[in-house]
Amino acid sequence: MQIYNTLTRKKEPLTPITPGKIKMYTCGQTVYNDIHIGNARFYVAFDAIRRYLEYRGYDVTYVQNFTDIDDKLIQRAAEENTTVQALAEKYIARTREDLEHLNVLPATVNPRATEEIPEIIAMISKLVDSAHAYEVNSSVYFDTTRAPDYGKLSKKNIDDLIAGARVEVSKEKRNSADFILWKPAKEGEPAWDSPWGQGRPGWHIECSAMVKRYLGDEIDIHGGGSD
Repeated sequence: MQIYNTLTRKKEPLTPITPGKIKMYTCGQTVYNDIHIGNARFYVAFDAIRRYLEYRGYDVTYVQNFTDIDDKLIQRAAEENTTVQALAEKYIARTREDLEHLNVLPATVNPRATEEIPEIIAMISKLVDSAHAYEVNSSVYFDTTRAPDYGKLSKKNIDDLIAGARVEVSKEKRNSADFILWKPAKEGEPAWDSPWGQGRPGWHIECSAMVKRYLGDEIDIHGGGSD
């Protein structure tokens, strides 16, 4: 059996880390709204992959997260005059309902970002201690210059990356491509205690912490959008 390797841009034999077992993680929904057709395509595609692997006899552990804390959730909760938690519960339930209608099997585990805060803080702390991340005014950023192979998966040179989209544009950053790992909370926003003050995790670090907790340091398949 062969599988496409995004890093090498070619099909390669599937050789599981543990014979007969597959550890697979995909980035799930940021639950501030209903899923759209693009989201549905993603869920169906990886459900088909998971089903085929199980058909071929592999024992698949499939982890897919829900991002239930994010700027978009905070903004949408304010617009609907509700709490971030209530909004997340609403759209997690609706996402599950939509996926059931699409005949998508539930993942083995669906961790939520807000339930993984200790693991996220621990991972950020290790990055700070190793000088791969730095703190500025209670924000913590990943230093992309400390990762010589940064961008190799997307085949993009770090100098060509454009700040914006999922990357916060800030004068605090040492480099325009650096991205936030811990964000200080504004008044009235959900927040957790950390070594850098009250705040919440950045979008980029959540999946890394969940992968490590539920699947370990190495996995067989990681799926998500190109962002």
